[in-house]
Amino acid sequence: MNRRKFVSSGIAAAVAAALANQRLYAALLAASDTVEAEVNAISGEGAEVILQRAAVQELADSLRGNLLLPGHAAYEEARRILNPSIDKHPALIVQPKGVADVKNAVDFARDSNLLVAVKCGGHSPSGKSTCDGGMMIDLSLLRSVRVDPDRRIAQVSGGSLLGDMDHDTMAFGLVTTAGTVSHTGVGGLTLGGGFGRLARRFGLALDNVRGVELITADGRFVRASPDENPDLYWGVRGGGGNFGIATSFEFQLHPMDRQVIGGDIMFPISEAPQLLRFYAEYAAGAPDELYLDGGLVSIPGQFSGVWFHVCYSGDKALADKFIDPIRKAGTPVVDTVGPVDYTAIQKSADVSDPRARGSWMKSGFASEISEGMIDAIIDGWEEHPERGMFVVWQHAGGAIGRVPDDATAFAHRHVRHDTLFLMDWAMGVDPAPHVKWLRDYFATVEPYTYGFYTNDVMDESQAKVNRNYLGHYDRLVELKNKYDPTNLFRLNANIVPTAGSA
Repeated sequence: MNRRKFVSSGIAAAVAAALANQRLYAALLAASDTVEAEVNAISGEGAEVILQRAAVQELADSLRGNLLLPGHAAYEEARRILNPSIDKHPALIVQPKGVADVKNAVDFARDSNLLVAVKCGGHSPSGKSTCDGGMMIDLSLLRSVRVDPDRRIAQVSGGSLLGDMDHDTMAFGLVTTAGTVSHTGVGGLTLGGGFGRLARRFGLALDNVRGVELITADGRFVRASPDENPDLYWGVRGGGGNFGIATSFEFQLHPMDRQVIGGDIMFPISEAPQLLRFYAEYAAGAPDELYLDGGLVSIPGQFSGVWFHVCYSGDKALADKFIDPIRKAGTPVVDTVGPVDYTAIQKSADVSDPRARGSWMKSGFASEISEGMIDAIIDGWEEHPERGMFVVWQHAGGAIGRVPDDATAFAHRHVRHDTLFLMDWAMGVDPAPHVKWLRDYFATVEPYTYGFYTNDVMDESQAKVNRNYLGHYDRLVELKNKYDPTNLFRLNANIVPTAGSA
């Protein structure tokens, strides 16, 4: 889920199409049909690996999809992710068209001892969906959604985007939790958790997963469900991409009117103290059908103030009862809340040029918004003409917290708010002083948080990542030992195996 772009693009009303399809399909025209030389690469441990020309050619010949090497036009497009400040060059890129291609890529990477990155939507804030010198497995061609309206399930290919799923399920009056930006990848969002505008009502995206199909590190095709490999089914729902590459998901769907009440309400920055305290109290008592984000926003040259984002999916006769208090909490300077198609509000934070601005973020879970947290946020708030800055609480709680702690590997059922510190800047600006400032600012608020979203992992130490899995960590290590003992899939909130080489 690319929440670092969510606020900035929403405020700026940068509503546009997701990544242009022609960019994705351009790769079909420029695959590396002929391998002309050996390929220099690196292993997961950073050692030099020389891939022989014949072996790489054999990999290319085994694919229905594409093998892309440096020097091809399609390679330049495929290697990039949404954050342009992350500029890495894989030694080779595989774009699978089916499960067999994924298996062939994994087998080649394992047998060649390659560093592996898996890219779906390319939203990873730390850039873990790409790498220097390894193999990127780009799932952008592995996209499809099949809805069974009678059984209320959706079968979704592992490279699909959230907007693909929303479009097809909503056509039947059905939904499941699917993030807040439509060009986010289903796989990354779901395996790590899956917050969204409907999570308070229907649970996290991973709470709605009925089954997952994966290619594991040893190249096996495995289905994980309550009846098949239940240990893996538990682990992938919160353990991220540590255990394999998800090629397909089966989601539980729920009936919902496609028209919701939603939009943005903005207030002057001078009213921040009263509004943040209002938010803390009001969001805590909101019904499950009301999703309310809130916080401080500064977009140079556009807006600086307090921002609330609303999505109410319940009985429309009760909408005013729940939304009017938000409007009356301060002096609105912008109010766009009204009836809107759910698929439209899901696209409202999409960006037309997602690679125009670099970004950096920190986040922390909170079970409550205390006076100390509010004071720390207000006291540390600074605006700067070179950076956009957002301190936002993403609304959680509700159905998320009613799932037993041990039902899935997701370890933070206490979360009622994900506290997001999001910064972006125009390319060409030196980010170093701004990143340092954000680190220092977040450090004053972090004591009021407990844990963090693994999908947002940035520069956390391995020890901090381990602690973040809480009481589930030892069980997750056992699963890692079973399904990925050599840590082939390490570019994630990594669970380091103890059974093999890390």
